[in-house]
Amino acid sequence: MRLAVGLVLAAALLTAPPAEPGPPGDPAADPRPGEAFAAPEVARLQRTASDVQRELAGLADQIHVAERELRTANDAADAARAERAAADQVVAAQQAEVDTYSATVFETLAQPAELRALLSADDPSEFLDGTGLLDRLRTDQDVRLAGAVRRQTVASAAEDAAEAAEGAAGRRKADLDRRDADASDRAAAVSSELRGVVTDTNAAVVAQQKAQRQRNRTTADNWRAYLGRLAAAGITPPPAARLRDPGHYPAGLTPLSEPGVAERTLPSGDRLLVLPAETIAAVTHAVDVLGKPYVPDGAGPTAYSCDGLVRAAYGAAVPAGVADQYAVLAPVTTPHPGDLVFVGPKRYGVQGVGIVLDERTMLAADARLAGVVVTDLPADTLGFARPALAQVAPRPVPEATDGGLPWRCGGVSVPSGVWGGYPNGFIPPTALCPLGVGAHLLRCDAAAAFDALNQAYATTFGTPMCVTDSYRTFDAQVRLYARKPALAAVPSTSNHGWGLALDLCGGAQSFGSAQYAWLRATAPSFGWVNPEWAWPGRGREEPWHWEFGTWT
Repeated sequence: MRLAVGLVLAAALLTAPPAEPGPPGDPAADPRPGEAFAAPEVARLQRTASDVQRELAGLADQIHVAERELRTANDAADAARAERAAADQVVAAQQAEVDTYSATVFETLAQPAELRALLSADDPSEFLDGTGLLDRLRTDQDVRLAGAVRRQTVASAAEDAAEAAEGAAGRRKADLDRRDADASDRAAAVSSELRGVVTDTNAAVVAQQKAQRQRNRTTADNWRAYLGRLAAAGITPPPAARLRDPGHYPAGLTPLSEPGVAERTLPSGDRLLVLPAETIAAVTHAVDVLGKPYVPDGAGPTAYSCDGLVRAAYGAAVPAGVADQYAVLAPVTTPHPGDLVFVGPKRYGVQGVGIVLDERTMLAADARLAGVVVTDLPADTLGFARPALAQVAPRPVPEATDGGLPWRCGGVSVPSGVWGGYPNGFIPPTALCPLGVGAHLLRCDAAAAFDALNQAYATTFGTPMCVTDSYRTFDAQVRLYARKPALAAVPSTSNHGWGLALDLCGGAQSFGSAQYAWLRATAPSFGWVNPEWAWPGRGREEPWHWEFGTWT
């Protein structure tokens, strides 16, 4: 889904819901190879983060198992205690009955029952009937008391088992407490160990971005200088159609080796490259958006993908996708500024495209560097094309042959939400877009979709959406895990760390609210969902947690 960006957002920050735990199940490790990252330092950090992730994920699983075992042991102990209590009551009642009978016989009759029957009987048969009745009464009492005693014996054994279970449960609880403390200690240790790595990596990223900004500025200055030279020479760039037939170029322009570009010899003897007006407009547009963030399907104006940038620069003159661009745009062998360069290597297929600036550099929306940048032309190009020329009959497009993860715009394309050339939680702020709520950031397409959703929400409820959490750094994930190791998402696995998740408040944090019901019905059309694992009855109910794009 592509949504326009630039909507104004204002949201009040209200009482925060509980900290977001992670989804159930084993977290998926970041599968990208080292070359998919922005720099070697970043790749090393990713490997460290993955090691930490696996260690903490294993610990979290053990804690969850221990909790289930503890609950089972407690239930068994409660049941045993209840059965022993019931058996005690039955024995006490039967013993009381026996005691009452005995007291009545000896206190009221003051002699053995058989003698009493003999002395009071009128004949032998009456005596036998009396003594039989007494025997039956005594036998019935004996049977009932014996049954109660047997139940009490079983209950006593159950009580012993319950006490053993309680002891085992206590030991398991103590073990769980140790695991809890160990998780917190490990998380704190991880944070401490990574602090130096994170600091060094961030410093490398900052230095890289500083150098990139300088390179971008230098390129922009050089391009404007070129436009100034055209103007100073009185040259008005011709439309592309005037440069397609070398035999009919405008006066004063000399064809080069391939149509679509020309040059003019100045009075000084210098030769000045002349590009079509459409090409100049396209390159100017691309230069003007240098530094904008990268998103996988970005078409501007806030963020771009590599083919989205080309489409935004050239408009309808080129197809939207990189494969279609390769298929129908006229190929050339000697590239000039404004031509397209298709990026491989061949085993990955046509996975990226850039705009040529000169024989050494190109301008592209680069997934690894997470922005629109000036970068070197790769050695493994798959060809060049000139949008200024008429389109050709579709030609075969090189496809991936290595069977590995697909690449796009210089980075690995992973459907789980992984993007950019940085690990989860280490995405530079320059690669994200603000929401207009505090310091909250998201990936730019997610921010655009939120803006549109927030407009609809405000129309319905008369107030903007309330946000408590958005992009979450790795360090923040570690701190949260240290506080709640049995509940929090394992560091480096949360969608918050990809800038693709929000935690909401203002009513949306409750399943029964009108706000939550409206969001469940409406938000998916804007690309946002409350994931199924967070629904009622799924074990980890989180009405406040919403994710962008990763559910499709």
